[in-house]
Amino acid sequence: MAQEALSAAGSVSLWELFWQAGLIVKLVMIGLLFASIWSWAIIIDKTMRFGAFRRQLNKFESHFWSGQSLEELYHTLSERRTSGMGALFVAAMREWKKSFEKGARSPIGLQARIEKAMDVTLAREMDSLESRLGFLATVGSAAPFVGLFGTVVGIMTSFQAIAGSQQTSLAVVAPGIAEALLATAIGLVAAIPAVIAYNKLSADAGKLGMRLEAFADEFSAILSRQIDEKLTQQR
Repeated sequence: MAQEALSAAGSVSLWELFWQAGLIVKLVMIGLLFASIWSWAIIIDKTMRFGAFRRQLNKFESHFWSGQSLEELYHTLSERRTSGMGALFVAAMREWKKSFEKGARSPIGLQARIEKAMDVTLAREMDSLESRLGFLATVGSAAPFVGLFGTVVGIMTSFQAIAGSQQTSLAVVAPGIAEALLATAIGLVAAIPAVIAYNKLSADAGKLGMRLEAFADEFSAILSRQIDEKLTQQR
């Protein structure tokens, strides 16, 4: 008898388990599936964007260190929308040009304004890199507990069915428990890729941010030397 019940339960598909589940368990499953799909959309989008961003940094560095004058590079980049190192470069050069057009006299003040302009741009770039990663962290931490909630509700429903039917056979208990455990399984399916991707993408964003910070420091030093030379010539 028990073996027949197990065979019957094993023949039930996941789709049938979903439709046989209660309303609350169904809502939990649907929410977790939506979170999993959205997580994968973010993972794919961020992976492609980070790859493009990395190639853009490499391309800019090759142009920047090719010996091309800063003025020419600024005129080229200022005519279009830039990001990454290009955005830092344009922000610093724009502040440089505005300050000298207004007759800057204090090298300390000019240097502080240039660094502030690059800091603001750097913060904006980091916000763009790290956007939507918080959703992956939330799914990774919350999805197992949401799935567990669905499991608890499903098991409670199964116990109520046992009490109502006055039967304790495995055939009565198994379908409800299977439906309940499906919610936990979907929660893990949503959480595991989200956690792995969050750790990987966060590390990648940190590495890209470090490259941006290193360029900002290096370019600030270059401009500092040029500020000293320019102000010395004006005297």
